[in-house]
Amino acid sequence: MRVFLKPLRWFGQIGSLSRWPVLGFGVTLLLSGCVSLDSLNKLNPFDSSAPKVKLKELPALDFKADPRNLWQANIGNAGSYSLAPAVVAGSVYAAAADGSLARFDEGKQVWRVATGQTISGGVGTDGKLVVVGTAKGEVLAFDAVSGKEAWKVRVSSEVLAPPSLADGLVIVRSGDSRVVGLEAADGKRRWMYQRNIPALLLRSYASVLNTGKLTYVGFPGGKLVALANTNGAAAWEATVATPKGATELERITDVMSAPVMEGNAVCAVAYQGRVACFDASSGNNLWSREMSSIAGLDTDSKRVYITDTKGLVSALDKNSGASVWQLDKLVTRSPTRPLALGEVVIVADSQGLVHALRSDNGSLVGRTKTDGSAIRTDPVRYSTGFVVQTINGGIYAMAVR
Repeated sequence: MRVFLKPLRWFGQIGSLSRWPVLGFGVTLLLSGCVSLDSLNKLNPFDSSAPKVKLKELPALDFKADPRNLWQANIGNAGSYSLAPAVVAGSVYAAAADGSLARFDEGKQVWRVATGQTISGGVGTDGKLVVVGTAKGEVLAFDAVSGKEAWKVRVSSEVLAPPSLADGLVIVRSGDSRVVGLEAADGKRRWMYQRNIPALLLRSYASVLNTGKLTYVGFPGGKLVALANTNGAAAWEATVATPKGATELERITDVMSAPVMEGNAVCAVAYQGRVACFDASSGNNLWSREMSSIAGLDTDSKRVYITDTKGLVSALDKNSGASVWQLDKLVTRSPTRPLALGEVVIVADSQGLVHALRSDNGSLVGRTKTDGSAIRTDPVRYSTGFVVQTINGGIYAMAVR
């Protein structure tokens, strides 16, 4: 494949239908071939000959705590995008790349609409409004009760991340790392935030954390910024990780997942960088340590759980960042971001399997199958359990026995 790039920022697919990054170049060059995450980690973006990794055999489980199906449905194929379901008050909203958008209550379809556009980012909802983004940079909003279109607006570029809604404000992050605040009532822009970004960055599906008063956003270059929802001004800026290395590839230090908050601590992790927790009000660093992740992290009152770029799932002490445990059984399976659910931690993988880990020691205690297609997106909390969405469009609501 030979693609000539104009002197504008461009985003092209890395690999096949991976959930992982795409490179953006801010210069004119000739790109020859496509690159995978493996070759990116080797710091060679033009090597597409990386061998396929043999799946690591899963161990037998000593104690069964298998996730069980509460119900399942289908929305349609996600294509090359990472489309995640959204949950509010027991209702699950899901989208497909072909433009389908639907609401499910207890597995029963309440409504389904055909938007007529390629949905590339979604879903976001506050239970009143359901919002998705498109490959052409449009933001589409629908009434959560009826599915009727409420409004649509255009932003600066394609929308890959799920919009985030709280207190009458829709926060949308576009593919060029601009963040806009839209009025939930009519889509009118309240503010836009943009910053200088590196010449080389990774394509990100990372959403933002909208808490109502502040929105926390991770950026290329390893920055975490807290934006005031009233006007989009930066309340504080902190460094998750500092770029290092002699080449632009070595210096990629992008925050590739949504920040998470527990108590008054907000935590984020960067690719080729660090994981760090900050005071949510002031941005003061609480602790940090070296780690690289694209999948992301979750936290509870005791621990921070992270899936790193090698596929290791780790737990760190929430107050100090000290290591608690590490699981290496899923390293060849592209595990998702962990989801902390009390005594267990849930991760899904590229083979459509859902795994349950003990939160105190990381041991595998349960697993179950979905439809066999990859699960790229994060497991999402649902009632007392969780929901996952497969590439083939399977929606599975589950609980751990």
